[in-house]
Amino acid sequence: MAFVDDDLEMYMQLNGIVNMEIVNFIDDNEPRRILKQEDPFVELSDRKFIGTYRLSKQLVEELIDTLTPYMNSPMTSSGITIKRKVLTALRFFASGSYQQDIGEHRGAALSQPSVSRCITEVAEALNNPIILNKYIHFPSTIEQLNIIRQGFYNKFGIPGVIGVIDGTHVAIVPPNTADDVYPEHIYVNRKGYHSINTQLICDSDLMILNVCAKFPGSTHDSHIWRLSPVEGPMKHLHAIGQTSYFLLGDSGYPLRQWLLTPLYQPQPNTPEANYNKWFCRTRSIIERCNGVLKMRFRCLLKHRVLHYSPEKAAIIINSCTILHNISISNKIPIIRNIEDSTDIDLGNIDNDPEVEQIVNRINPELTAGKRMQQTIIDLYFK
Repeated sequence: MAFVDDDLEMYMQLNGIVNMEIVNFIDDNEPRRILKQEDPFVELSDRKFIGTYRLSKQLVEELIDTLTPYMNSPMTSSGITIKRKVLTALRFFASGSYQQDIGEHRGAALSQPSVSRCITEVAEALNNPIILNKYIHFPSTIEQLNIIRQGFYNKFGIPGVIGVIDGTHVAIVPPNTADDVYPEHIYVNRKGYHSINTQLICDSDLMILNVCAKFPGSTHDSHIWRLSPVEGPMKHLHAIGQTSYFLLGDSGYPLRQWLLTPLYQPQPNTPEANYNKWFCRTRSIIERCNGVLKMRFRCLLKHRVLHYSPEKAAIIINSCTILHNISISNKIPIIRNIEDSTDIDLGNIDNDPEVEQIVNRINPELTAGKRMQQTIIDLYFK
């Protein structure tokens, strides 16, 4: 299955990643010969550069300038420059290839331990709160909320939506079993592999407004939401009378005034069924966002598996969401890759009535949520 996104102006299809091998063999007995390191800014065309690093040359240069104050400059002339560190990390984020493969490309020409250190340093710089909050931020003013709400209204026709929420799994290697807080088995998700359950909230343009990548794969979406830094502001918004803003989430989330969910199996050809159709169509935005994120940064794909501790995997995930937003805001095209697109976790769709009962136990907030849901149905679907 290939992802086609008109909003992203996907006008090119790059077939594979440019071959940049630095090792030649004349025969099986000849030792490796390291060729001169090349500068991808010079050697690669604009198209191939985007195919390899996912950003344009100009954007990578701007990224290097942004990260430089938060990274270590080389102590000697033979040290690894910040430019090489950033290119090495971008290459890994984009391809998800094993580090030995990354280090054997002319643009990197580094040993595997050096590559690993580059990835960690760049990811840590991207996770500096100043940088992270610059590129990933939930709207904090009425003006910002109204801009996002208008975007959803223009595309889906119902006022009030300011984001769509879901969890998506990012595969990791089995972590250290000695962790008392989150032992190894806690990371096994219900699909049977070790993962980080990552909460994402996006707007109608696929821009990520919130990311939370710190919970093991077995953690339920509703639990992550309850501990999310977004739920508090949403509750406060409604508490002060700003009740015309809400998120959309699947039935694994608790129904609230500020978080609407679908109805369970409504009768066909009813206002409730029409509400569900609209809901599913609007909610599909988060699935597209997950798909674009993982197609662009393949280190997040299930079969690529991040070979890092959960803590390091989390900062890599955060880094990719930052780079995703930079790409979206600059309309950088993505590569269509049929093989990889069949292995994308588009999110955790919960349509289990037992799950819905658990997260929607009767309480005043649920009652208020049902009133909001019914108001939407009465106003727009009857």
